[in-house]
Amino acid sequence: MTELAPQELRVLVAVAEAGGFSAAAHRLGITQSAVSHSVRGSEAKVGAVLFDRGRAGASPTPAGERAVALGRRILRLYEVLGAEARAAGRAAAGPGTAEGVLRIAAFRSAALHLLPPALERLAARHPGIRPEIRVVRELGPGTAGEVAAGRADLAIATLSGPASRPLPGPPSGLPDGLPDGLLSGELTREAYSLVHPAGHPDPKGLPLLDWDENCGSYTRDWWRAQDWIPRATVKAEDDAMVLTMVGRGLGMAILPELSLREATDAVEIAGLGPQGPVRRVGYVTTPELASTLAVRALIRELRAERG
Repeated sequence: MTELAPQELRVLVAVAEAGGFSAAAHRLGITQSAVSHSVRGSEAKVGAVLFDRGRAGASPTPAGERAVALGRRILRLYEVLGAEARAAGRAAAGPGTAEGVLRIAAFRSAALHLLPPALERLAARHPGIRPEIRVVRELGPGTAGEVAAGRADLAIATLSGPASRPLPGPPSGLPDGLPDGLLSGELTREAYSLVHPAGHPDPKGLPLLDWDENCGSYTRDWWRAQDWIPRATVKAEDDAMVLTMVGRGLGMAILPELSLREATDAVEIAGLGPQGPVRRVGYVTTPELASTLAVRALIRELRAERG
């Protein structure tokens, strides 16, 4: 198979993101026929149809989705190549610092409470790094999916499974319910707690409040085994909304520690005991970006937050 050139990869990514050949041509500043010719050439090289064409535009086939995701990741390496080489050159003369854009995906409570102190230290040590942070809901592919798709360099993600093994040092590469080929490392473990309106005489008799991204299958299994936990009668958009509704006396909830850092005196928090569920939170990156200076520097600061 003939390899795809960087410009061919840019065309594939543009078509996927713009949703059609004409819109991709406008984005790239080339003609629509040039886009069509490039896509046909790429499909011939890889031996698969990459886009379904229709009157409404173009959408990636499964082969196209994979090609676009890998294309983004390859193009990202072209982008970081210069910054990495310059930093290596400076390091030869003394301690070097990382520079350039660092794309981060995180779920809401991690973006609020885990990232800021780590980024503050990162800015002090590496002022040339420019973080770009996107808050992504932990549904479907979630934050790790942003890394797999090439839209983020590093994600703060919920890792699947119980917290049964030691906290790892370097990226583990262990199966954490992540897309194939990604590396992960655990950062912290959050115990879930019962939160209810302050002073309520019978908190377990209240309706249960929940939100879609609250926890994974392991925690849901624990929930189902508890006969005192009713089915959720109210679903909210996110954990902050759940916490506000609990404070208003509308129900009880079971929330992880990061979500409870915003708790006010309107609620009370009770532990669920040593057998209660624990959420594992970690970072996720790709093998090719794990060794870059900026990603390594951020992982270092995130681990420092763990102490």
